[in-house]
Amino acid sequence: MTGFDWGAFAAQLPVTAAAALAVLLVTFAVAVRKDLHRLVDVAWGLAFCAVAVVSYVLSAGHGDDARRLCVTGLTVVWGLRLSVHIGLRGRGHGEDPRYEQLLAKAPGSRTAYALRMVYLLQGALVWLVSLPVQAAGYVVGAMTPLAAVGGALWLTGVVFEAVGDRQLARFKADPANRGRIMDRGLWSWTRHPNYFGDFCVWWGLFLFVCDWPPAAAATLIGPAVMSYLLTRGSGKALLERHMADRPGHAEYRERVSGFFPRPPRQRRRTASGS
Repeated sequence: MTGFDWGAFAAQLPVTAAAALAVLLVTFAVAVRKDLHRLVDVAWGLAFCAVAVVSYVLSAGHGDDARRLCVTGLTVVWGLRLSVHIGLRGRGHGEDPRYEQLLAKAPGSRTAYALRMVYLLQGALVWLVSLPVQAAGYVVGAMTPLAAVGGALWLTGVVFEAVGDRQLARFKADPANRGRIMDRGLWSWTRHPNYFGDFCVWWGLFLFVCDWPPAAAATLIGPAVMSYLLTRGSGKALLERHMADRPGHAEYRERVSGFFPRPPRQRRRTASGS
């Protein structure tokens, strides 16, 4: 019989919020000491891992054990891969231009502004986006085919992220590609395979809660907020504004889908037919 333990779920919410906050505050302390706020991007995935593990522990005895373990494991795998990738990618580099621009607008103390506008905000977003992961541990009853669909969608997302990141890293490592637009592999089907991958991951995890529709309705805001961030917030929209003046980017935008993958359009021929 399917059901949901609303009381236990509500009781854990402050604890998971504290877990996300703890990860971000520790990162803040390290970042201030190193004067390197790009470290918060590494903490993003780790904070999701912390929330998933705390929720798994607190939900023991309340929901289906297979669902609890599956959702926690999938979240941790995704979060650790993302954090390791971002950490290795940023090793040896200075501050991220995004944070330089943001902190340049600080009305007072840059440190206090960074805490408020970066770390506390990201902690709140982690907690909000992860609501389906937190709720999954309290769904009573065996998983249905919806969970299998969710797992397949999660796998699709992780493949897009991992393969897209690997292809981009290899492209950038070749000096011959300096200043060029990456338009090969998955990047010829979507301009943002990593963001599309995140989209699939979080809608996939959401499907594990859909065996109990009221819980799904209560946590729908999680993947909805993540989708907004990826398409309209700090993801696709911000990156494309940053790249707008890059040579070849306008032509790339015409040929390749902005988000959902599709075969690329043919390059336009010049007047001479070349």
